[in-house]
Amino acid sequence: MPPVADRRSRGTAVEAAARGYLVEAGLSPVATNASYRLGEIDLVMLDGDTLVFVEVRYRRDARFGGGAVSVDVHKRRKLVRAAQMFLQRHRRYADGACRFDVVEADGDPEAPRLNWLRDAFRADDC
Repeated sequence: MPPVADRRSRGTAVEAAARGYLVEAGLSPVATNASYRLGEIDLVMLDGDTLVFVEVRYRRDARFGGGAVSVDVHKRRKLVRAAQMFLQRHRRYADGACRFDVVEADGDPEAPRLNWLRDAFRADDC
């Protein structure tokens, strides 16, 4: 297992690449690493009027399953709870539409291949 510092720097690089990719696709950044007692949301973006909670998942090699495979029911529940906390603290978004996306990343963390899964799951799926 790589040292914690290496994982963090790799995670930071991959999240920055995903954020840039989504901005190029027309989304606007709202927050990065929104952390709560119940979990963390990697990216919070606006897609038009829709608030998007984005989970970024990196795999060095996608041959053994992409990052979305690791967003199991337990992880989805944590993301939904963290999103609820975000909405409680940022009331201006509370009445609008929301969705959960996943960005899968693999390969070189400095220039990863990205696969954006829009509306990857719904809060009521958990």
